[in-house]
Amino acid sequence: MRALAARALGRTPMWNRTPARLLIAPPDLRTADPTVADDIYAGYFVFAGRALATGGRTPFDFEPPSEDWGEALCGFGWLRHLRATDTALSRANGRALVDDFISRPRTALARRVAVTTRRVVTFLSQSPLVLDGADHAFYERFMRALGRDVGLLDRASTESRVPLERLIAAIGLAYAGLSFDDAEPLLRRATRRLVREIERQILADGGHASRSPKVLVDLLLDLLPLRQTYVTRGLDPPDALLRAIDRMLPMLRMLRHADGALALVNGMGVTAADHIATLLIYDEQRANPMRHAPFSGYERLQGGATLVIADVGGAPPPDQSALAHAGPLAFELSSGTQRIVVNCGAPNGNRPDLRQAARATAAHSTATVGTLSCADFLAPVGWGPGRWLAAALRRRLGPMMLWGPAVTAERREGDDGPEVRASHDGYRRAAGIVHNRRLKLAAGGTRLEGEDEFVRDPGAAGPDDIAVRFHIHPFVRPSLAEDGRAVLLALPGRETWRFEAQGVAPAIEESVFFAMTDGGRRCEQIVLRLKAGERTTVAWRFERLAA
Repeated sequence: MRALAARALGRTPMWNRTPARLLIAPPDLRTADPTVADDIYAGYFVFAGRALATGGRTPFDFEPPSEDWGEALCGFGWLRHLRATDTALSRANGRALVDDFISRPRTALARRVAVTTRRVVTFLSQSPLVLDGADHAFYERFMRALGRDVGLLDRASTESRVPLERLIAAIGLAYAGLSFDDAEPLLRRATRRLVREIERQILADGGHASRSPKVLVDLLLDLLPLRQTYVTRGLDPPDALLRAIDRMLPMLRMLRHADGALALVNGMGVTAADHIATLLIYDEQRANPMRHAPFSGYERLQGGATLVIADVGGAPPPDQSALAHAGPLAFELSSGTQRIVVNCGAPNGNRPDLRQAARATAAHSTATVGTLSCADFLAPVGWGPGRWLAAALRRRLGPMMLWGPAVTAERREGDDGPEVRASHDGYRRAAGIVHNRRLKLAAGGTRLEGEDEFVRDPGAAGPDDIAVRFHIHPFVRPSLAEDGRAVLLALPGRETWRFEAQGVAPAIEESVFFAMTDGGRRCEQIVLRLKAGERTTVAWRFERLAA
């Protein structure tokens, strides 16, 4: 009857029944840690940098210590740790916790699309853990809960206003259609939506429309097992899925430093190196990384063991910008496995204040004008007279970027090394200033030359204090040298680099590096301070010194 009513109203019928049985358990690429199972059995739940000791009670009786913690709990990804122990005790513990959850009304947090998708995919992939030894009554409750969540994803995959939510809902829906018995209409619907969203959101160079490396990793961890699940069911994966994966894996390799960490741009924090290593096993080409990603807005300059990854992309669309940072023309520099110049990165845990600070231009190795950030973000709820509108928008779209700079970039290859020239207008509205940057890496990787130019519109008002920032990794020790005209950078081991700028004395100031597993860590930054004139230019260089 519901399907007939939906057709009469011109709507697509949605999944509204309990699946009869599961045919398969999809694979899970995410790494499991059996020691976490011991903590969970002891009632100690650690997610997103926060911990809760339940004292023998169910964790669902407690107010989550943070939103991220609550999302991790209700997403049930931690079931993989219980399964890794392969014991009857872990199976009983996992089943009891699942039963605690599915026997309660869903909270608003548990109904979020990302959380529901993670829960559906996890319940399917970890069903051997949950259902082994279960009685019929639990089996029925479990399948009803899956059916309800799949119905939510069915609707979200077409109705969500957030494109990424539509994509991940379609992924969860496809997993369900492949895993349920007698669900061919659901699978056909899910595959159509999956193809549509992949074609809209995965860019020609393999990046996601959000420009976020974090999103790229999370999607690949779901899309690769989904491809295999189609094959397991004896079905051809959709061509759009295959092509997207083939583009995304080289893009991931492009953004990776030699130490295994991804560049700290657009929502990227601590890199789960084990996940990256697992994903790159599936990169069948395994060729040299891409150097040029014009659609995603990244450039990779490499010479010898020296690597530069530069952000030369504009702002993503507002509805894709929940993780976007205001770091145009920022770059990271590494030598071998040691990162030297970094961005501050996204912090762990649910700290809106720190996340907002990490998104600001000053948290990136680029230039700032006064106290301005070169993008406008939707203010956190509670700020300013428009707080009710802000609250409504945040519920719909997340902490989006309302406006960001336009960026242009070009790359040149020469016998003496690659060069990138880029420009952005993020300060033009508030200060009449356009920032141009040139980066040139010597062919052998011994020297990175840069030049920053600031062109001010005639008669423009606004701040004229310019700071060109180079955030230094916490493991590198900077010190002033040559009567303050240069900075020596001592890397772990015996390698040393030298920084200098023409006509400007560098200063060493405090900074913070968020992308550490144990939280933020104090570090330092090199700062060049200038006054904006009609045309202000500063040239600088990083050079590796002979041992």
